[in-house]
Amino acid sequence: MGIPVKLQVFEGPLDLLLHLIEKNKVNIYDIPIVEITEQYMDYIRAMEREDLNIMSEFMVMAATLISIKCRMLLPREVNEEGEEEDPREELVRQLLEYKMYKYMSYELRDRMAAASKKVYKLPTIPKEVLSYREPVDTGQLLDGLTLEKLNEIFQSVIRRQEDKVDPIRSKFGKIEKEEVSLPEKMEEIEEYARTHSRFNFRDLLEGQASKVQIIVSFLAILELMKMGKISIYQEHIFAEIEIKSCLEREKNGTE
Repeated sequence: MGIPVKLQVFEGPLDLLLHLIEKNKVNIYDIPIVEITEQYMDYIRAMEREDLNIMSEFMVMAATLISIKCRMLLPREVNEEGEEEDPREELVRQLLEYKMYKYMSYELRDRMAAASKKVYKLPTIPKEVLSYREPVDTGQLLDGLTLEKLNEIFQSVIRRQEDKVDPIRSKFGKIEKEEVSLPEKMEEIEEYARTHSRFNFRDLLEGQASKVQIIVSFLAILELMKMGKISIYQEHIFAEIEIKSCLEREKNGTE
């Protein structure tokens, strides 16, 4: 009675060849085809498989190895460029591709195993944390800005308003318009900031109808800055001053 021998199961002929190459610690670019072919044939002789389709794949590779072995004994063929062709070149290319995909499958398997250990948890942030509002630092809001720069923009807007005056129609008389108060202007700018997360300081002042409204708007901006509802920043010196709304952050905090 023979001693039963358990053979290692391989996924295919390339898997078996790669195993033999690694087992013998040989260079995959310089395969000792005689030695590897003999070991490959020994494995096939010991195989006991009922699936003829799988067995046929190993037999096809065996025939390929024998063909390469025979070609290695013959004089090397020369290609059109005058270089000798290596009969093992195509086999080496297939082994390298198979090795790459095999290790990629190991990487995906490890990632799937790591992902299976992760559990998603819905955020449970206390209401006290959500409603917390960071104290407003007025010094930080005005960081990089000076009263001289603000006054320069203010005077520039005033001059543009004067240039818009029609020298002929201005003599026809004036239609007095009810001017807006500071609280009303603050409410107007605050409402504008709710729909515009960022807007230009100069454009806001130039959009006013009169000098009085420009002044009131300027004061309203300063008051809203103190209240922390808007912030002003300037990317670099002499750049345009931009206004950023803090109302969305305030809304999220209260919710």
